Amino acid sequence: MADLTTTLIHHPYVPPAGFAAPQPGVFKASTVIFPNVAAMRNFEWKDKTAYTYGLHGTPTTYMLEERLCTLEGGLQCLLLPSGLAAIANVALSLLRTGDEVLLPDNAYGPNKVLAEGELKAWGITHQSYDPMNPQDLAAKIGPRTRLVWLEAAGSVTLEFPDLRELVRVCQARGVLTALDNTWGAGLAFAPFDLTPGASPALGVDVSVHALTKYPSGGGDVLMGSVITRDASLHMKLKLTHMRLGLGVGANDAEAVLRALPSLALRYRAHDETARILARWCEARAEFVQVLHPALIDSPGHGHWLGLCQTESGGAAGLFSVIFDKKFSQDQIDAFCNALKLFRLGYSWGGPMSLVMPYELASMRSTWPVYLRQGTLVRFSVGLEAVADLQADLQQALQASLA
Repeated sequence: MADLTTTLIHHPYVPPAGFAAPQPGVFKASTVIFPNVAAMRNFEWKDKTAYTYGLHGTPTTYMLEERLCTLEGGLQCLLLPSGLAAIANVALSLLRTGDEVLLPDNAYGPNKVLAEGELKAWGITHQSYDPMNPQDLAAKIGPRTRLVWLEAAGSVTLEFPDLRELVRVCQARGVLTALDNTWGAGLAFAPFDLTPGASPALGVDVSVHALTKYPSGGGDVLMGSVITRDASLHMKLKLTHMRLGLGVGANDAEAVLRALPSLALRYRAHDETARILARWCEARAEFVQVLHPALIDSPGHGHWLGLCQTESGGAAGLFSVIFDKKFSQDQIDAFCNALKLFRLGYSWGGPMSLVMPYELASMRSTWPVYLRQGTLVRFSVGLEAVADLQADLQQALQASLA
């Protein structure tokens, strides 16, 4: 008779197969048990036909990867601990000493910091290009350019580029494209099929997604994804992913899996409210410009109109305002502090509305000609009632700027 402890560890009971429920099971593992030595030697983690070690995948992470591929129209997916980790995985996989990467001037700030820090230290150079001018991108692509980052809409200022033309410019020069698709969330447009029905299809090479935002939806998960359609490109990304030991926790993967079925509904709700509030802000004298791709006067509105769903669900839940120059930074800070429902915090895509003031001059190489002068504040619209959010904006304006 084995000791009780031994029996509990090696208990023979196996639950019957065939259990089904709305939510998939959660499998947590570092060690994976092999049935025999032959299987241990033959199992291959690279193609998802088997399991070898928890870091390389479990049923939970495999399932999330496949659902994300369906969401964005890709064929292969990697999960990473954050959106920034996903960006870094792409850079470290595709760039080597002597190479150059181009970033839009409105790129996500930490992507720029990565280029200015580690990439520069490793002998990888970078340039910024005007995302609203494909000719500027074309002029800056040189013989050492290996990767071009794209954003649609742009970070913080939400201008919408001619994404199709930017991709065409890169393809004509044999340069890989990587899109930060967090704003689009796989719903506003299809990153790998920017010209539906056309043959051959026009699309980006890599789509990076901060699952922290809309796919998670709760403001409580950090995770990113890297999705591709090209098998050889995916393997290059996957091997770097493996060598760096990048992985995600099973419970975090479970949280995203649980949220995905409501993603489209939540995205549409965020979008509807953001459009209403953005239009309300357009009529306010305190703001000299309101930035939201669905607004006709917002930079790149025509490009958004031509690429994205024009009905609700095609523009996320973000908008920014530029305050009239007559208001001081102290007054604008007081406005942010006076808000009661919009809470001060980074990120977006969760149930709670957020606000964040930005020093735009320090974030751009030059002040864009299509942006009015003033102080910018970005709003991330949550799932609160639109009337309550509008009332919150109004009371904060009256309390701080009257």
